[in-house]
Amino acid sequence: MRKIIHFPWYPFFFALYPVLSLLAHNLTQVSESAGIRSVLAALLGTSLVFLLMSLVQRSWVRGAFIAAIWTLLFFSYGQVYDLVSSKWKIATLSAWMLGIWLLLLVGSLILGSLRKIHIEGASLILNVVSAGLVVYCLALFLMWSLRKTPAAAVNIPGPDPALSVPAGKQLPDIYYIMPEDYGRADLLQQYDQIDDSTFMQFLKDAGFYVAQCSQSNYVTSELSIGSSLNMDYLQNLDPKFTAANLDQSLIWNAIRYNAVSADLKKAGYTTVAFATGYDWSELNNADIYISPTLLWSEMTGFETLLLRTTPLRHLEDLGLLNLDQLDGERFRERTLMDFNSVGTLSQMPGPKFVFMQIIAPHPPFVFASNGADTNAATFMNAEKQYTTEKYVQGFRNEVPYLNQMLEMTINTLIKKSTRPVVIILQTDTGPWLTSGADQFKILNAYYMPGHTNQLYAGISPVNTFRTVLDAYLNANLPLLQDTSYFSPIPHIYDFSVVPNPCASN
Repeated sequence: MRKIIHFPWYPFFFALYPVLSLLAHNLTQVSESAGIRSVLAALLGTSLVFLLMSLVQRSWVRGAFIAAIWTLLFFSYGQVYDLVSSKWKIATLSAWMLGIWLLLLVGSLILGSLRKIHIEGASLILNVVSAGLVVYCLALFLMWSLRKTPAAAVNIPGPDPALSVPAGKQLPDIYYIMPEDYGRADLLQQYDQIDDSTFMQFLKDAGFYVAQCSQSNYVTSELSIGSSLNMDYLQNLDPKFTAANLDQSLIWNAIRYNAVSADLKKAGYTTVAFATGYDWSELNNADIYISPTLLWSEMTGFETLLLRTTPLRHLEDLGLLNLDQLDGERFRERTLMDFNSVGTLSQMPGPKFVFMQIIAPHPPFVFASNGADTNAATFMNAEKQYTTEKYVQGFRNEVPYLNQMLEMTINTLIKKSTRPVVIILQTDTGPWLTSGADQFKILNAYYMPGHTNQLYAGISPVNTFRTVLDAYLNANLPLLQDTSYFSPIPHIYDFSVVPNPCASN
């Protein structure tokens, strides 16, 4: 036992800590599984250095000491680089930083080789310190997971209506397709100079009702989705949705444990959801959760973020690596995965509720108008920010291909599904960089054969599933007043009413 305790385990803990720490501080955007490949890579790299240095030094203790310092230097490089560059403008900073880090690497190698310096007794202390850092990160993961449990959720399942199938009718498949930040046709024409009339005509010819005056109920994606999937305004769901509360996990739990999924499960539905790359909108508690293969998918956004904390970031300066392109590939991969799954879903037996949030036309812009791959960095300025001009360029570039894929998806569902289908094509909010009422102008179209008389021009997402469940499952849920609420960041529950000028005309 004494040998195990005093063995120098600390290089491996120091290898884990930078990955786990970065992951812990980004849990609101990515799931814990996003760090699996990074953890494996960090442990493998440290193990190789540890073994090599132990052979060279003929000592596990000295090999561990050098490996630990090299690991810390490797993962601390980016933070130091960003700190220095934010305070001083140094033209040759990269060369200076790499030179200093090389000297530190050599210096630690010499230090670890000096037999006059007795480092054997430090192993236990370093084991405890490094293990403590890892335990701290794991504690953050545990606390976050506890905040994502049903017990921590808001007071749902909301309306919880008594659902029943009308006599002689078959339960329809329900597809909730949400292209992110798409925007209403009149807004696209005014703001982005996009003529969407051909796509709108396609929807109408296919049997859709297009709500021409629809607005979202909230200004941000999570608030809008949380409200629509719970068929109610957030203020009515839980008294914790108040201006003084800054806890975002409240709305994320409202999405994950939403009323629509709960009610439809009770009615015999299978729930299906897709990975989006944003942990808060990933319904991974659905009966069927479709995501890229974990170990063999494209590099994730978390991995590119971690890579930027290391000297490998300079591979981009040399033109050997394009991190923006790699980051964009995961969005491209997930979007194509969504569309490519439709054919299989249409043939799946039994009634199902499919939630398909498509991260397009939304940054990073990775599709050309013909579907070809594009460099996401093309639509950002030198500071990696989206100006209005660049954003509009990328948005306008992506919409034609998205329309094409949506048309193919809709045709597949209508023509090849083994059951009746209901299709809701609805955006969560208006495009980025809009203001005022424009932030709320959304695409909102319904394929509900025989039930379009229940729809109207200003219907908003909060009434979407009230209408659907009433039409197909006798829910008898009254419609709510269609209202839009603005709220600022970080006070996301500080709501103020934004009128809908279109609906009042």
